[in-house]
Amino acid sequence: MQNTATPSEPSRRDFLAATAVGAASLTAVSSSLHAGLFASGSDLLKVGLIGCGGRGTGAAEQALNADPATELVALGDIFEDATQRARRSLTRMFNKAGASPRVTLSDDTCYSGFDNYLRVIEKSDVVLLATTPHFRPQHLRAAVEAGKHVFCEKPVAVDAPGVRSVMESSQMAQAKGLSLVSGLCWRYHPGKQATFEQIKGGLIGEIVSMQCSYMTGGVWDPRRTRDKCSSEMEYQIRNWYYYTWLSGDFNVEQHIHSLDKMMWAMNDEVPATISGSGGRQVRTDDKYGNIYDHFDIVYTWPNGVKAFARCRHWPNCENEVEDYIIGTKGRVDVMSHKIEDHAGNLLWKYDGPDGDMYQIEHNELFASIREGKPLNNGDYMCKSTMLAIAGRMAGYTGQRLTWDAVMNSKEDLTPQAYEWGDHPVPTVAIPGKTPFV
Repeated sequence: MQNTATPSEPSRRDFLAATAVGAASLTAVSSSLHAGLFASGSDLLKVGLIGCGGRGTGAAEQALNADPATELVALGDIFEDATQRARRSLTRMFNKAGASPRVTLSDDTCYSGFDNYLRVIEKSDVVLLATTPHFRPQHLRAAVEAGKHVFCEKPVAVDAPGVRSVMESSQMAQAKGLSLVSGLCWRYHPGKQATFEQIKGGLIGEIVSMQCSYMTGGVWDPRRTRDKCSSEMEYQIRNWYYYTWLSGDFNVEQHIHSLDKMMWAMNDEVPATISGSGGRQVRTDDKYGNIYDHFDIVYTWPNGVKAFARCRHWPNCENEVEDYIIGTKGRVDVMSHKIEDHAGNLLWKYDGPDGDMYQIEHNELFASIREGKPLNNGDYMCKSTMLAIAGRMAGYTGQRLTWDAVMNSKEDLTPQAYEWGDHPVPTVAIPGKTPFV
């Protein structure tokens, strides 16, 4: 396996060139694959995981549970220790005495380093993308060019150039007949699906306004201090959540789930303008990188509908994760799957079966592959990611922005080089001073 501490990693230019060459060679290999005959030459679907943290390990578990004729054949992560943790965990789960192993990994199929994803894609029929969000556009492009079906975690990018790349990759997947399923899991939740059917069926009339809140105490504290890392690049990637170039800020990485429900209600039509505020009031220590700890954003659609979106990461405060949609005839409590009229009378409440949305999205992915009926979630996963990025931009700059402006933004958060060495420490945005690019 590659040693992630190697001092001479590729430059950005070399890295992107290698991606293009590697993806082209993978395309040639994949051209012989068709429904029912996969890389193994049988009905076995070979699964590869790129990004071996907790979410990635969970996605691999769900993929193997979704279809009995699947086998985990490759792991990839920037860090070798992450691949080995996932390898141990998944092997314990799926390799039982007296049964055929479902996890067939070796030292030669657990990859690390910045180019790990190319090797995983080469080995796989279905690729699970669960890395730090920054890397999603290049990983998706390589997988689709190689003709592989994809599960793509949210968000799909951290800046507008990344979203535009993913839009192109999604269209390419559609043209190739590949399944592309998004990790925006609420769209696969039975109760949410039934609730939005009622909204779209007109039970609340015309939508007037929406409110979504994602207010919690935050996520994990930084995992390693700088003195425990070999370089600034390693430190930032180890603590990726707290750096905008890696996570997109938490309005993008986490609040996207709530914002996606707003887009769902609006039939995935995009807003006209975005405005609001944000900042760092509680999570101010340098160890928290350069992201904000709260946002209050207003999204306005061309027909005048407004979505009021707020999120915060403040410990020891009241938590609230709720979504409300108000119409001319009634209002929806989305998380409770309940619809009332404006007098408070119950109009409808979901009483159907529950389900594990994380598992269901994988069940749907693998069923679509088996049936030769590709799923493609590319449109809404791109729009919801851009909605979240637009909110961050409005908060960072303090400006009212148009959808066209943010969609065509040239702000590219890609570093000058992917290498284990010095890396600029990003500054915290200051509204009124930080420009819109």
